[in-house]
Amino acid sequence: MHNLVRSVEDGSEPIGKSGARNNDFLLLAVLAPLAGAGAGLICAGFRLALEGADRARDSLISWSYQWQIAGFLLVVAAAAASVAAAAWLVRRFAPCASGSGIPHVEAALLGEVRPATPVLIPVKFLGGLLAIGAGLALGREGPCVQMGAAIAHRLGGLSRCSIADSRILLAAGAGAGLAAAFNAPIAGAVFVLEELVRRFDTRITVAALGASAAAIAVARAILGNAPDFHVAAVGYQSSGMLPLYALLGAIAGVAGMAYTRAILGLMSLDERFASFPVEVRAALIGAAVGTAAWFLPGLVGGGDPITQATLSGDAGILFLSAAFLFRFGLGGVSYAAAVPGGLFAPILTLGAQLGLIFGQLCVLALPGFGIEPTAFAVVGMAAFFIGVVQAPVTGIVLVIEMTASFTLLLPMLAAGTAAMLLPVLLRNTPIYDALRERAARHTPTNAADSAWNKERNGQSDRGPPVL
Repeated sequence: MHNLVRSVEDGSEPIGKSGARNNDFLLLAVLAPLAGAGAGLICAGFRLALEGADRARDSLISWSYQWQIAGFLLVVAAAAASVAAAAWLVRRFAPCASGSGIPHVEAALLGEVRPATPVLIPVKFLGGLLAIGAGLALGREGPCVQMGAAIAHRLGGLSRCSIADSRILLAAGAGAGLAAAFNAPIAGAVFVLEELVRRFDTRITVAALGASAAAIAVARAILGNAPDFHVAAVGYQSSGMLPLYALLGAIAGVAGMAYTRAILGLMSLDERFASFPVEVRAALIGAAVGTAAWFLPGLVGGGDPITQATLSGDAGILFLSAAFLFRFGLGGVSYAAAVPGGLFAPILTLGAQLGLIFGQLCVLALPGFGIEPTAFAVVGMAAFFIGVVQAPVTGIVLVIEMTASFTLLLPMLAAGTAAMLLPVLLRNTPIYDALRERAARHTPTNAADSAWNKERNGQSDRGPPVL
């Protein structure tokens, strides 16, 4: 009886206890794959568009070299105009499309803000295309997550779902967006459970898995089945290597905390110039990135080609170190532009670079141990992700699915433990929690929003709404 009362109170009544709950669960199980298919379709299109934008940027830069100074000014002006246009789209049509979008999805699940309306989808798509295509170090997963959530929420509204099931659909759609962004179906579902709702529940799990599966089915029909990154086969690592991987994880944890603080610090610095229109500030950032693209065209953009080159293991320590520092700063500057774009892809690039640097140093220090630097690059991706996001299961599953490196699960566990331990002990706030809290402080809530929150939550202010 106690379990039944508890389940009724939190909205998770066991299936079979009532026909209505059975019908609701069946509807949810049908709607989640539909939402996932929609997310997979639009995110696959977004990925193709980004690839086209990257090729267009590279072609423009190569063509402009013949014009020297005039060509340089053209590249800088094009980047500035693209980023300014992205900022204008966000300000004019969908302010919640700014940045990653994952903090907004989390806030919507908590009932703190209104879920995004469908107008977000074209703004996020086009704005992300303009910003990332201009060379900003932003990821595709943020736009994909938020667009997937918007699609799912709209579908829930049209189907007249309950408030709780609408939130479940929203979370499942967000996970489907992540799955399609990185061709990682299990990571999409795990992301919902670990990062978005932070609980394990039958209804949420079924919806998340169904949405991610449908998203991947549609996305792979368009993009193909291969993992995002090709990594040479790496054998199982001996237990004696685990201390080295744990040390890499500790370093990644410290670097992850520094990256989080750099992003927040640069966002605060940008706000000191709030007297200037957001489009002007974005244009200045775009011009700076355009300048970098002229001189270092291979080090700008979302980062997938850089990650793939890093995983090949050919770069030297000095170049890797310089590239890591450059991308570290570029990521923070890019996010401060307040345009659509995520954090995952740049984080994975930095993690691969950090891991390869560490692996190459280990080879120099321990030449007879048969160390494979590429293995450290793969593990570094997961460790740095965990240090920043503090979602260890999502990070490990995501990297395994993106690289097909199943043999490195144990090293990832060792590195992930160390990468998670230090930020938690030092009470470093996870990046998305920090961004959500920051948005709450800087975005005034009017009376209408407050009334909407209470009506939607259906409970007092003493606790977050349940799904």
